[in-house]
Amino acid sequence: PPSSPQVVEEGADEEDEELSGAEDADLRASSGRGSLLTRRGITLRVLLKDGLVEPGDGVLSIHYLGKKFVGDLLNDGKIRWVETGQIFNSPSAWATHCKRLVNPAKKSGCGWASVRYRGQKLVQYKTTWLHKYQPSADMVSNGGKLKYLMQRRDRERIPVRYCTLGTRDAARDPHTLVELSAFSAINRFQPFNVAVSSNVLLLMDFHCHLTTSEVVGYLGGRWDTNTQLLTVLRAFPCRTRLGDKDAAPAVEEEICQNLFMRGLSLVGWYHSHPRDPALPSLQDIDSQMDHQLRLQGSSNGFQPCLGIICGPYYHGNQGVASTITPFWVVPPPEQRPNDYGIPVAVEVTYVQDNFLTTDVLNEMMLLVEFYRSAPDLVPFSQMWSPNTSILDKIKASLSGHAPKDQAYAQILEHVYNQLRNTQ
Repeated sequence: PPSSPQVVEEGADEEDEELSGAEDADLRASSGRGSLLTRRGITLRVLLKDGLVEPGDGVLSIHYLGKKFVGDLLNDGKIRWVETGQIFNSPSAWATHCKRLVNPAKKSGCGWASVRYRGQKLVQYKTTWLHKYQPSADMVSNGGKLKYLMQRRDRERIPVRYCTLGTRDAARDPHTLVELSAFSAINRFQPFNVAVSSNVLLLMDFHCHLTTSEVVGYLGGRWDTNTQLLTVLRAFPCRTRLGDKDAAPAVEEEICQNLFMRGLSLVGWYHSHPRDPALPSLQDIDSQMDHQLRLQGSSNGFQPCLGIICGPYYHGNQGVASTITPFWVVPPPEQRPNDYGIPVAVEVTYVQDNFLTTDVLNEMMLLVEFYRSAPDLVPFSQMWSPNTSILDKIKASLSGHAPKDQAYAQILEHVYNQLRNTQ
């Protein structure tokens, strides 16, 4: 190697790298579907600092058109090509240089997908980092100006109109958001009335604010066949991680027992879209239709199942309050059975409770304990906007549901103090 290694910077702009379809989809899913961090913020130096990779001789490799290139990972995150001793600032720079030696027409190196660390593609280490550290990385300093947590991402999910969907298409992204239709727009009347307790909204909104990941819970209440009134009286947050198939049965069994003990029926479910509009995705539409069919059963006659989506941190919301969207799904026309169900907005009457029940307060404390050590716990002390901390934003959002009695404000302040103590 030359005594004064040449530092090669060509191809160092990793924003233009291209991944394979599967790798790109996985990276988007793990990073909140297109976070700026997936493109520029994560470097080899970051992976070294957080212990996902270690410096070493010959630990990096590229295989391209029958040729193999080997590199050393240095302590500062740079790459030294073993064959010549040249130093490269990034995987993209090294991959571009090596590939052009084999194929001069090659324009980019696709570094994170091409370079392997101990046999595994670097993009997989990037995905692992995002799963582990994304919540604390959304808040960064840039030239003395604060970038606020969960601000609008460069690839925001844009809702589509239902009429543009057409027949089901397996290639369509199941996370595509769909605008709600009105019952009147499809020449129907809402077939039931809905009343929702403010304590339900309080607990649901609190749950959805705690984490940057999606959460889910069930709704308990009563269905009156005579008045066609669905009354939602209690929220039952699922204190489990989405996708945790081992814990889910026990959590659901506990909720079923709580429903039975309180003389309530299962009347719906809720989930969050932490940083996206509170509109159903194609996946949500199918889930809601499935819940409606299961709840109705074969002999119970008609019973509605209410779906609610809560969007706590979407910057398109009006003010600091979460957007809460009740919805239902109308089956597609019989002559078009392969279409998606039609998501429709449900008109709801919100009933202000005069007091906070012990159940609700106890559930809030259990949620604080459950998420206390979670990697995706929201950093409550950081800023939501220039003049508002995230904790203040939560308090303001929940104040719209809480009883107006000052005594309950003091009780809730105790809960908020517990949130402060999580960090």
